[in-house]
Amino acid sequence: MLTRAECLISVRNVSSAYGDNLALHDVSMQIDSDQLTGIVGPSGSGKTTLLRTLLGSVRPVAGTVTRSPGLAVSYVPQLETVNWNFPITVFECVLMARRQHRAWPRPTRAERADVMAVLERLGIAELSDRHIRALSGGQQQRMFVARALLRNPTLLLMDEPTSGVDVNTRHDMLHMLNELNAEGLAVVLTTHDLNGIAAHLPHLVCLNRSVIATGSPAEVITPEVLERTFGARMEVLEHLGMRVVVDEAPALPRAVG
Repeated sequence: MLTRAECLISVRNVSSAYGDNLALHDVSMQIDSDQLTGIVGPSGSGKTTLLRTLLGSVRPVAGTVTRSPGLAVSYVPQLETVNWNFPITVFECVLMARRQHRAWPRPTRAERADVMAVLERLGIAELSDRHIRALSGGQQQRMFVARALLRNPTLLLMDEPTSGVDVNTRHDMLHMLNELNAEGLAVVLTTHDLNGIAAHLPHLVCLNRSVIATGSPAEVITPEVLERTFGARMEVLEHLGMRVVVDEAPALPRAVG
C-alpha cells in the first residue's frame, strides 16, 4: 500500500547573502519524503548555499524555512574540500559521525557493529582499515555516504557527488542513490552535469540565484530554461528516450568573395 509523501522542508521566498553579496533571491521550494531531486545550475548560482540553507547552517536574510519536527538531515560535502592526508581510516572516518563532540576512546561493540553494518550496506566493508587517501573516487564518495547514513537521516543532502569521477563511478553512484531513495530516504543533490546526472533524476530544480524552473527532465531540460539558467544557448536532443544537451555552436562568419 502506497503511503502519501510528507513535506520535510518548506522554503518560502528565501533570500540568503554573504555580507553584501546576494547568493539566493526569493527562492521557494518543497522537499518531500519520497523525493530524489537534483539542483542544477552553473558555478556561483547558489547551489551550495541552497543546500546549506536546507541544512540550517546558513540563515536566510529574508523568507522562511520550515522543517518537519524531529527531521534528521545528513550532509555530504564536495570531495574537493576534504583533507585526504588526514591520518584516518575508513572505519574511523565513518565513526566520526557518532563522535563529533566526544573524546576518542576505543569504539564500543555496538558502535563497531553499526559502522560495519553501514559499510556492508554500501559494499565497502572490506575497506574499513584502509587509509581514506587509498580509495578510488567512487569509494571515497561511498565512505562519506556511509558516514551520513550512520546518523539515520530522513534527508540526505549531497554537494556535487559525482564531480571529478569517471562514467562508471557516476553510474554506480546514481544506482546507489536510487536504491537509497527506494528504501525511503529523501535525497537532494547539486550538479552541473546535465547529461551524466540531471537527465537521469526524476525531479530537477534549475537555479541561478532564483529558481528558474522545477519539474521532470522532460519539463525543464529545454533550450529556453537552460539558457535562462546557464546564460548560454544549448541544444537539446532526444536519444533513446533521454534528453541530451549539447552546446550550440556559434554561427561561422559567411565567407565573402
